[in-house]
Amino acid sequence: MSTVHETARLLPDPAQLRAHLRALAALDTALGDDPQFCHYTFDTTWGPGEEAALLDNGSGDDFSVLFSPAGVLIRGFDHESEMSPYGTEGEQIWPGVIDEVPAALRPLLDQPSSHDEGINASRVTACLWRETGDTVWRTGSEDPDGSGFLFRLLTDRSPEAVQAHFEDYYERPVPLDAIRHVLAGHPLAPAIAIALNPAVLSDDALLRRIAAHPEAASYLSCDGEFDLARTDPVESIALPNGLPVEPVAGCGAGGTHYLCGPAVPDSPRPVLYTDSEGRASLIAESLAEALTLAIVLPSWHDALDDFRPPALNSDYLDDHPDHPTVRDRLLAALRLPPASDREVLNRLLTTAARTVPDGFLPYVPAEEESTFEPMLEPSVEQGREPDRY
Repeated sequence: MSTVHETARLLPDPAQLRAHLRALAALDTALGDDPQFCHYTFDTTWGPGEEAALLDNGSGDDFSVLFSPAGVLIRGFDHESEMSPYGTEGEQIWPGVIDEVPAALRPLLDQPSSHDEGINASRVTACLWRETGDTVWRTGSEDPDGSGFLFRLLTDRSPEAVQAHFEDYYERPVPLDAIRHVLAGHPLAPAIAIALNPAVLSDDALLRRIAAHPEAASYLSCDGEFDLARTDPVESIALPNGLPVEPVAGCGAGGTHYLCGPAVPDSPRPVLYTDSEGRASLIAESLAEALTLAIVLPSWHDALDDFRPPALNSDYLDDHPDHPTVRDRLLAALRLPPASDREVLNRLLTTAARTVPDGFLPYVPAEEESTFEPMLEPSVEQGREPDRY
C-alpha cells in the first residue's frame, strides 16, 4: 500500500506542483456543468500571500495544498484509514503524522479547511511539507495513510492519467489533446473549453446564463456594446461564402453582431460585427469568444485600428479602475475561461484576418457595390509593427 514517503519521492517542486494543481482545477471547472460538484479547486486569495489547492471527492476524503511565503504544506485525509482521528482513542492525530512539521508551517494546519465541528484535532492522515529554500519534501508517519489514492494525480501527472480520472468521474469521453493543452500551462481558451464540454459554452447555455445574471446583461448592453435586446440590423446582409447569418446583439452606435452558419447543437458559430459606417470584421470563432472579448477588452474596436497595449483599453481603465475585478467576476459568472488582454487581443487579430479570404466580408443583396470594407487595418493584417503604443 502506498504511503506518504512514496508520495514525497514522486512529487515535483512547489512551482510545478502549483501549476499542475491550477491545471486540474481549470479542467474540472471546464468539464463540469455545476462548479459545486467539482473535485479540484484552486483559490488564489486564500489568505495574505497564501494560495490553496483543494480536493474534496464527495465521499469523505479530501486534501489541501497550502502555498505560503514560508513554504508549502500538504494535508490529506482518508476517512477509511486506521489513522483517522475519528478512529483513535480520544480523537487524536496519529502519532508522528505532524510531529515534525516546522513551526513556520504549523499555522497552516489550523486552517478551517482541515477541521470539522466537534473535533479539536486537524482532519489529517497524511502530511507533507517543504519549507522555502528546501530541496526535498518532508513527511511524517509512513503508516497506511491513504496517500496512494488521495494524491494519485499529483504523483502520476501524465495526461493519460488525468484523462482517465475525469472520464471516470464525468462518465463521458474527454479529449486527450485538450487535457495536454491545459496541463502544458496554455490558456484555457473558449475553444478548448468547448472541446472539453460543448454544452456548458453552447450559444443557448450562454444566452440563458446572461439572462439570469443582471450584472452581466447590464455590462454587455452598455460597456461591452453587446446588447442582446438589439437584434434588428439596419439592413440585411449576406456572405460570399454562402453561410447564413443570425443577428444576436447590437450596440448603441448602430453596429450589429451576427452568428454565422447554421445553428447546430453544441457547434460554435463564428461571430461577425458590422458597424454603421459600412465596415465589418469577423471578431470571434464562437459566441463564447465574442463575450470574452467584450468583457476583457471593451476597447477592441481600437485594436483593429492598430492600437496596442498600453494605449489599448487605457482610456476605459482610467474611467473604470475596477474593471479587472468586474472582468473576473463576470467571466466566472458566465463560466467563461479566464483570459488576459494579450490572449484576447491575439485571438481577435487572428480571427479578423480571416474575414476577407474566408468569405466573411458581407454585402447587401440586390445592391450594386454594396460590399462592406474590412475593419482590420492593412498594416495589422500584413503583420507590420504597429505605429501606436
